[in-house]
Amino acid sequence: MAYEDDFFVDTTGLVWNYSFFTDKDVRAFKQGKMFNAYEKFGAHPLTVKEIAGYYFALWAPNATYVSVIGDFNGWRPELHPLFVRQDKSGIWEGFIPRLPKGALYKFHIVGFENSIGEKADPFARYAELRPGTASITWDDYFSWSDEDWLLQRSRINDNQAPYSVYELHLGSWMRPEKDNTNSFNSYEQIAGRLIPYLKGMHFTHVEFMPVMEHPLDDSWGYQCTGYFAPTSRFGKPEECMALINALHNEGIAVILDWVPSHFPADAHGLYMFDGAHTYEYADRRKGYQPDWDSYIFNYARNEVVSFLISSAHFWLNKFHADGLRVDAVNSMIRLDFSRQPGEWQPNEEGGNENLEALSFLRKLNKMAHTHFNGIKIIAEDSSDMPGITHPINKNGVGFDMKWMMGWMHDSLNYFKLNPVDRIEHRNEFTFSMMYFFNERFMLPFSHDEVVHGKSPMLYKMPGNEFEKFANLRLLYAYLFTHPGSKLLFMGNEFGQTSEWSDKTELSWELLQYKSHNQLQDFVRDLNLLYRTKQALYEYQFSPKGFEWIDIDTKARGLFIYRRMGRKREDDIVVLLNMSNSPLEQLSVQLNGKFHWKEILNSNHVSYWGSGEYKNEHISHEILDKKKKTCEIKVCLPALSAVILI
Repeated sequence: MAYEDDFFVDTTGLVWNYSFFTDKDVRAFKQGKMFNAYEKFGAHPLTVKEIAGYYFALWAPNATYVSVIGDFNGWRPELHPLFVRQDKSGIWEGFIPRLPKGALYKFHIVGFENSIGEKADPFARYAELRPGTASITWDDYFSWSDEDWLLQRSRINDNQAPYSVYELHLGSWMRPEKDNTNSFNSYEQIAGRLIPYLKGMHFTHVEFMPVMEHPLDDSWGYQCTGYFAPTSRFGKPEECMALINALHNEGIAVILDWVPSHFPADAHGLYMFDGAHTYEYADRRKGYQPDWDSYIFNYARNEVVSFLISSAHFWLNKFHADGLRVDAVNSMIRLDFSRQPGEWQPNEEGGNENLEALSFLRKLNKMAHTHFNGIKIIAEDSSDMPGITHPINKNGVGFDMKWMMGWMHDSLNYFKLNPVDRIEHRNEFTFSMMYFFNERFMLPFSHDEVVHGKSPMLYKMPGNEFEKFANLRLLYAYLFTHPGSKLLFMGNEFGQTSEWSDKTELSWELLQYKSHNQLQDFVRDLNLLYRTKQALYEYQFSPKGFEWIDIDTKARGLFIYRRMGRKREDDIVVLLNMSNSPLEQLSVQLNGKFHWKEILNSNHVSYWGSGEYKNEHISHEILDKKKKTCEIKVCLPALSAVILI
């Protein structure tokens, strides 16, 4: 930034009074409208009067004294005090000359009622590797080469394009060779292994569980302390950028999990930041999250809104993220989330909605779609609140998609049943289509479903080993042919046999067995089918794209539906046999064309199926030539999916 005499006063020689802020900046910050606050707050390299150093800015409205401490001054709080602005904004700032890149630092804060704390920089770009908790002066310069990707992102990320997401935990997807427990691959090593895998499996997107800095591995990143810093576990900030850049250059979109719902009580973090409830609600009925022993952001405070929306802006802008998956939306918008009667207070209208959180989410979505082309903001939301993905100008919240938690639970509960018991539960299986088009849904089989005693996907399935794999292939065929975008957690694609643990890598050794290797082949082929057959994605959020043909009216464990795109000749028919018995020479009436062929059979020997009941030649009888109605005969193997085109 250019030097301006009006903002420079040489005082102690150790800290110079210098400001990045204009009056307009301060007003926007205080009004909850400063969406690039990271360009002003935090630590920034600066040259003043030909002397290089770092400028610091911190919001601490309840502080009476703030200084920068670090390895450069022996962590002595009296040496580098910051200056408080005289506009009652609560912003402290100053320039420290000759401070190098890579210096460890914190803020020493004398706060409310003379409390004393040493806090990491809320806007830090880089953080010390845990168990250290200091921030690091950095410039995170990186030369991007994904311009072509960004120009075409609107088309790739479109609602009428295939959207198949591989959810990934960076620390446990794959560990370094010869060390499966105590160290991590670097961002560069992850790129070298991950990109060929994603391309080979035909996923369109990868979703990273939080890359933002967090102190505890066991939190998986969902207890965040660094809202502007990628975790140092895997390398430097520019190396994280390089990973995203490389993914883009290979045609893979990147979604980042982002957690504006709560934060931990770690001493160096946001809790009681300047001796008072600065970032969190003071009332524990709104400000404490009992499920996760964490604290809830005060969405009524404009400066907090500026902080959070600036974090979202940062990852979309500086890290070229193609989307954010917003964690735990239900906990944000419901005042009674995980609370008993008497433990929460209704809003001013007498309801259980957190109106301030809803206002924040609308502002977030408006910012994201105004400032960035082709991105997606996705809600991880288990609530039944209507309008989560509806436009803001139509009383919606403005998200692009919402995780379809009801579909996920209903589907897993159905598939856990023995096949003979499924007949009585067919209405639960078909229920998703009663409300599917009320929102834009993503179908998630996420990390939450394979931890904490829930068992891996394979062992949720009933039957012997052959039947478990058959059921899982059938479930995945249903996932990829049901309307909506798709999400599959790492390891699910090859039938991980243990619950996911962040302490070790996936059980890649299972791929030596045909059953697991060929399940992986099946998921690869499903992804390719989804990406290449327009009927599976062109109307994936529209009633135009789906119709039931048979919903088990004869109680045979049979479901048949059609997926449709813009062209009738692209129509696909999906037949699911949920029973333990094959259905031979099944008569099915279809319209639109007379000739149908099988393009996928989950019982094929190449997928570890039996190979029985093939449909090499599908006979047909014309019923109405003018209406192109015919009756075909197909064979459905037990516990199998057959797809026709």
